[in-house]
Amino acid sequence: MNFEEAMKKLEEITIELEKNDLDLDTSVSRFEEGMKLSKQCSKILKDAEKRISVLIKEGDNIVEEDFE
Repeated sequence: MNFEEAMKKLEEITIELEKNDLDLDTSVSRFEEGMKLSKQCSKILKDAEKRISVLIKEGDNIVEEDFE
């Protein structure tokens, strides 16, 4: 599941939980699923951040450095 799909599913779960019409077991299950998706999204973002390179202009040269 990519970031966009995970975020969409997380939004759907949030809407479900906000309706307050689920029984307790279902609510807890959806919450657990939402927490897993949230962690997955965070990991995807951290991994993407690690791949980002920052370009720094030094004189006439452009030097590529890892983003940290």
